[in-house]
Amino acid sequence: MRVLVIEDNLSVVTNLFEYFEARGYTMDAAPDGVTGLHLATNQEFDVVLLDWMLPRMDGPEVLGRLREVGRDTPVIMLTAKDELPDKIAGFRAGADDYVTKPFQLPELEVRIEALVARAKGRGRLTLLRVADLTYDVSKLEAERGGRILALYPASRKLLEVLMRASPATVPRERLEHAVWGDEPPDGNMLRSHIYDLRQSVDGPFPTKLIQTVSRVGYRIAEPHSEDLERGLEN
Repeated sequence: MRVLVIEDNLSVVTNLFEYFEARGYTMDAAPDGVTGLHLATNQEFDVVLLDWMLPRMDGPEVLGRLREVGRDTPVIMLTAKDELPDKIAGFRAGADDYVTKPFQLPELEVRIEALVARAKGRGRLTLLRVADLTYDVSKLEAERGGRILALYPASRKLLEVLMRASPATVPRERLEHAVWGDEPPDGNMLRSHIYDLRQSVDGPFPTKLIQTVSRVGYRIAEPHSEDLERGLEN
């Protein structure tokens, strides 16, 4: 299980790493909100442990922005703010659980395990749909307008990530990670694979679903006139 800790207290981070790495978890950390948001947006984690009071960007803002871009990674607020209004604010920002400091590590571990198990049960849809496009993840079969689409393996990976996030924009770094993991190739191979995906998904059809968001990434969604005003390019 891969865990991201967004926390500026080094002693808390050290304790979490010592406990969970000894139990086989893969741990990563960010000392501020901006760095944490970048990691949580562009890499795959099973759960995020998020402090409230952080440099550069506080926890609720990190969480809100994470949800805005379509990331549904389970998030546990891990904070000293223990008043009821704080807990309500945390849940309304999109937190899945709320643990106050000081906390017991075995209890936190049980909460993580339960939360991740629920998330995997509810979130891994096997039949994805955007407009008239469907993708059956279990069969690796995409269909649009009653026509089966021919897809390369990399195209299938990209299509799944884009459809699960739809209509949110997926950053280029996250798409590269989906195809190549932590070692993306040099050059602009992603653009080539997006081109192949477009040829299959959009080529034969008048309505184009795959959109480029300048300097950010790509998304798949039904086009609307207001998209053009925000700088989307087909």
